[in-house]
Amino acid sequence: MKDSEGRARPPGGPLNAGPSGPVRANLNHVPPAWVSSGAMFFVTVCCERRGVNQLSNEAVGVKLLESAQFYHNRGDWFARLFLVMPDHVHALIAPAPDKILHRLLGDWKRFTTTQCRVTWQKNFIDHRLRSHESWDEKANYIRMNPRRAGLITPAEKWPYILENSA
Repeated sequence: MKDSEGRARPPGGPLNAGPSGPVRANLNHVPPAWVSSGAMFFVTVCCERRGVNQLSNEAVGVKLLESAQFYHNRGDWFARLFLVMPDHVHALIAPAPDKILHRLLGDWKRFTTTQCRVTWQKNFIDHRLRSHESWDEKANYIRMNPRRAGLITPAEKWPYILENSA
């Protein structure tokens, strides 16, 4: 195997390694033309520094949820579910027909960086949901995230969650 510059690489080594190690590939977040308008996406946005509670506190968590609701109310996206964890955010969102998901999230990240002083990772992870069964599965996964992480007990309700009904 050869890397992008034609050099041989060790078996199992990354194709896109730079002088200081692997280079993260840019992700293509543009859905194909056949994806219908209004498609719902499961999105994860992570902080640059992982393992530290930067988000799920009164000062930042509430502002993140308010900004997500603002985008929802303005019609930029339909935020079905938005949950703030200590170092990442999970969401089920559908961009408006005239909006592009990666641009919306880029704008949201820039706004929240300015307002909340959050340093986000460069990209985000998205997965287009293909059925209501998949939607329910992802929604339950998101809702259970704080409990699985040991942040709340089964009797407690996580305060940093936003849900909008259809």
